[in-house]
Amino acid sequence: MTSTDQTPHVDADAELKPNPHATAEQVEAALKDTKLAQILYHDWEAETYDDKWSISYDQRCIDYARGRFDAIVPEEVQRELPYDRALELGCGTGFFLLNLIQAGVARRGSVTDLSPGMVKVATRNGQGLGLDIDGKVADAEGIPYEDNTFDLVVGHAVLHHIPDVEKSLREVVRILKPGGRFVFAGEPTSAGNVYARNLSTLTWHLSTSITKLPGLESWRRPQSELDESSRAAALEAVVDLHTFDPEDLERMATNAGAVEVATASEEFTAAMLGWPIRTFEASVPPGRLGWGWAKFAFNSWTTLSWVDANVWRRVVPKGWFYNVMVTGVKPS
Repeated sequence: MTSTDQTPHVDADAELKPNPHATAEQVEAALKDTKLAQILYHDWEAETYDDKWSISYDQRCIDYARGRFDAIVPEEVQRELPYDRALELGCGTGFFLLNLIQAGVARRGSVTDLSPGMVKVATRNGQGLGLDIDGKVADAEGIPYEDNTFDLVVGHAVLHHIPDVEKSLREVVRILKPGGRFVFAGEPTSAGNVYARNLSTLTWHLSTSITKLPGLESWRRPQSELDESSRAAALEAVVDLHTFDPEDLERMATNAGAVEVATASEEFTAAMLGWPIRTFEASVPPGRLGWGWAKFAFNSWTTLSWVDANVWRRVVPKGWFYNVMVTGVKPS
């Protein structure tokens, strides 16, 4: 089966119309429509998403993206890089693919997302880096490319947003060339999501309550911004559709027609620190924390990630880590 391309191509002159600020009424409507919620939430986040998650396109995030790829892809495949043409599914701002291209994993790429705002930012980021990138607004359950188009398909924190994950993986296998590979990273595990959500919620309540105290007003974001963040959080609860056990991802990938399927997980103590840090950062005015805080946050996460990979991975079940990644190959 070959997909019909019915979605607009995005280039430097494309005029996308994202909706960057959702009203309470729009949020209410989106609560009843999963895909509308995806578009609304990610349009809302697009222009500030890189800052919110400390995403960059320098060596720090190049190494991070390549590290995720190397953690799941066999060494013999790594020696044969780069792939010629790659696609990022649910690209967001292009973080994963753009940094993988810079890391030598692929020569050129395409980005897709259900959110026009995200496709706009991702293509702009790619062009700013001088990379060979094109983009399309697309539904992951009906990817608008011909069979056997890509050598590599990647995604980061995207599968948990897709209503029918197995259907999407079948589409991924369809558009891959025979022998082509997919790599999806950054998906929440069922166990990890419990402690991450609880720690994040607790941090938000503590931060927004403490900054009401006398003398701490300068640490409090304006109430209108806090209200908007709360509306975004309400949508986030709608757009995050799934958590995964590693064996569930393996089963879905195999059912989709992939071979050489494998999963790996990461971030245990790093997630227990990372989620409160990110939540605290979102609760205070932008720029209030400064470079010293950013350096502390990153170095702490890096240190705990090393401990997770070299200590806890030996004794903690794979499903207890926060992130799980999956890879597979289209049969030759």
